Amino acid sequence: MTTGKAAQVITPISVSEVVAKAAQAKKDGHRLVQIGCTKIGDDYEIIYVYDKDYQLLNYRITVKHDETIPSISGVYWGAFVYENEIHDLYGLHVSGINIDFKGTFYKTAIKHPFSVTITKEDDACQNK
Repeated sequence: MTTGKAAQVITPISVSEVVAKAAQAKKDGHRLVQIGCTKIGDDYEIIYVYDKDYQLLNYRITVKHDETIPSISGVYWGAFVYENEIHDLYGLHVSGINIDFKGTFYKTAIKHPFSVTITKEDDACQNK
């Protein structure tokens, strides 16, 4: 058995393309693998990953904290889990989630903990 490793390409798209790209992926027979988010400086990168026949399709959007991201849960019903997670952990607004927990999906000690930037001074104070 031979397994070839295909190069993973991440295609940047605009926020306005998110739902259309999800709909096309679904139409083409892809399943939703994950929606991942990370904070980079003052921006947030969200990558939507779809799979068909072990070939991944990756789309990336870059947003500011005050931008609204459209939900793809109307296309991929289970996306509500990822989207509530993005809201609760990063504080980003996702509009139109099919099951919106309105900030109660996760209970955390710090509101939106993945959007917080901790400096060395803050870290030193916590260790005393």
